Amino acid sequence: MSITLINQANQALNNAYVPYSSFRVGAAVKMKSGNIYTGCNIENASFSLTCCAERTAIFKAVSEGETEFIEIAIIANTDGPVSPCGACRQVMAEFFTEKTTIYLTNIHGKLHTTTIEGILPFHFKL
Repeated sequence: MSITLINQANQALNNAYVPYSSFRVGAAVKMKSGNIYTGCNIENASFSLTCCAERTAIFKAVSEGETEFIEIAIIANTDGPVSPCGACRQVMAEFFTEKTTIYLTNIHGKLHTTTIEGILPFHFKL
C-alpha cells in the first residue's frame, strides 16, 4: 500500500471545487518515472461538464507526456472506500495495465485494493 500516494490524494481533495454537491474527491497517480500527479473533482453548473478527480490526475499526467501508470489512489468522505464512476473506469482502462494498482479509500482509513479488471471487467478496447 502506498501511504504517500494516499496522503497526496487526500491533500488534493482539499482543492476540490464542489459548490453544488459538496462531495470532495482527491486522486493521485504514480508513474513509472516516479512522478506523481494529483487531481480533484471540479464541478460545473452544467453537471455533465464536471470532471472527476481521477480523470483530472490521469489527464494531467498524459498532458505532460507520461502514460506508464504504476498506481492510483482515490479518496473521498464516504462510508466505505470510494468507487469511481463509469467514465473514470473507462479512462483508466485506456491507460492502465493489469499491473496498475488501484487504491480505493476514504478519509476514515477504509481501503480496497484492486486492478482495472477488478473494477471494469470486459472493458471496451479497440
